[in-house]
Amino acid sequence: MVDLTEIKAFLACETPAKWVENALANQPLMLIDHAHCEKKAASTALNLMYRYVDKPDLLNKMSRLAREELRHFEQVLAIMQKRGIAYDHLSPARYAGGLRAHCRTSDPGKLIDTLIVGAFIEARSCERFACVAPFLDHELQQFYMSLLKSESRHFKDYLKLASKYSDEPINERVAFFAEAEARLILDSDDEFRFHSGPVKTDAIQPEAV
Repeated sequence: MVDLTEIKAFLACETPAKWVENALANQPLMLIDHAHCEKKAASTALNLMYRYVDKPDLLNKMSRLAREELRHFEQVLAIMQKRGIAYDHLSPARYAGGLRAHCRTSDPGKLIDTLIVGAFIEARSCERFACVAPFLDHELQQFYMSLLKSESRHFKDYLKLASKYSDEPINERVAFFAEAEARLILDSDDEFRFHSGPVKTDAIQPEAV
């Protein structure tokens, strides 16, 4: 079992119990969006590799991260296929875009903020896997618990890189994004997604049918 103490201290709030209820009522949709999240995480890592070719530490960390995220994508697809769940397009959650909207637009600030946002996305993913796993069937529970180690490592990698490439302490930016991230997690959403806030209804969304 991965120790989540550091992650919980990093995040400004815990996942609301209502979101866990939403997830259990929308498991096919949760898996579809989870697959999208893994693919987007790999894409983010690759984009950083293309943009910052002069940073060997970043290149190595992001290369490994992208491979792991794509492997997780494949694993989610395999579970979905076994369960007869079709992988399809979904409208994105407001979560990642809501965080990135606060990123500075020029470097080095843009890179630092992008890495901090990456740390929050990975930390929240890890926290959510741990929150929902105890209530899932054995196969899905085991799979989600197996992801905790890698997601926790990705969170630390992003945060270490942000500190490495910043000329000043990143505490203030981390605190800023922590507050923004908590609002996105606690405010209600109209549609359930893996990184959504709590949804007012437990009805399964049309995309999951």
